[in-house]
Amino acid sequence: ATNDKIVYVQQHRSWWSRLWGVVKFLIWLLITYIVIQQLFAPSAVVNARRVVLDRFQQERNTRVIALIHRQDSVSVLGVPVASHIDLDDSEAILRAIRLTPDEQPIDVILHTPGGLVLAAEQIARALVGRKGKVTVFVPHYAMSGGTLIALAADEIVMDPNAVLGPVDPQIGGMAAASILKAIEQKKPEHVSDEFLVLGDMAAKARRQVTAFVTDVLLKHRPREEATKIATALSEGQWTHDFPITIDLAKGFGLPVSTEMPRLVYELMDLYPQGGAGRPSVLYVPIRRDGANVRPGAPSPSGTEPLPAPRSN
Repeated sequence: ATNDKIVYVQQHRSWWSRLWGVVKFLIWLLITYIVIQQLFAPSAVVNARRVVLDRFQQERNTRVIALIHRQDSVSVLGVPVASHIDLDDSEAILRAIRLTPDEQPIDVILHTPGGLVLAAEQIARALVGRKGKVTVFVPHYAMSGGTLIALAADEIVMDPNAVLGPVDPQIGGMAAASILKAIEQKKPEHVSDEFLVLGDMAAKARRQVTAFVTDVLLKHRPREEATKIATALSEGQWTHDFPITIDLAKGFGLPVSTEMPRLVYELMDLYPQGGAGRPSVLYVPIRRDGANVRPGAPSPSGTEPLPAPRSN
């Protein structure tokens, strides 16, 4: 009986040992898959983006530069990181502009929440100095510094629902205009020295941005009109996220059209929102003849392209 019990215990341990070996193998297999995906998937997406950019460039015979800021899933854990216009962007774009013949047109595909004023001003100044036509395409939004870049274009092509935004400077996460208004209402003697310093910086920043936007707009309009538009966009009459629609942009006299090429949307499909959660937006493509496309089926000729996943 004792021997039978020993045999039973050994067999039981052997079974658990084999099961644990299988589990360890599956864990390592999963880790290997994640690492390989993180190493090779980004390069495949980048290559796909380059293909679309090259097609667009060949069709329009221009230099095409994409400045697109989305949340991207990075690292093995897939942590989404939001991006904005920074000095690395301005350095790369200035290099692309420098390598482009001065008479060759430049197309900029712009999708950004904004970013550093210095970086946006560098890009805008470089575009203003071009002899060839500069066209900015805004498929969804170009806020703050993105609008600053768009103002440097000879033509702004927007999706009918796309928006631009005010370019009023922000100091310490607060609107410069709001800082100055707070000091005016409370009177300087009733605010702290630190807040007075912020007020001085806010006044300088607002003057600087207004002057720069005026200089950018002088390429296509007289000084009086350029100053009026620059003041409206930078004085802080709206919140910083106020949407400047096509109608409002046209009201300012900006050279706006809605003839957005299809390839711009194809490029945006290659910049899905980061995150691995459940899609927050989902739809089924529709044939042009009115019939629905079965979910998961290939997109046949004559239908909308299958939607890219959008996650929170």
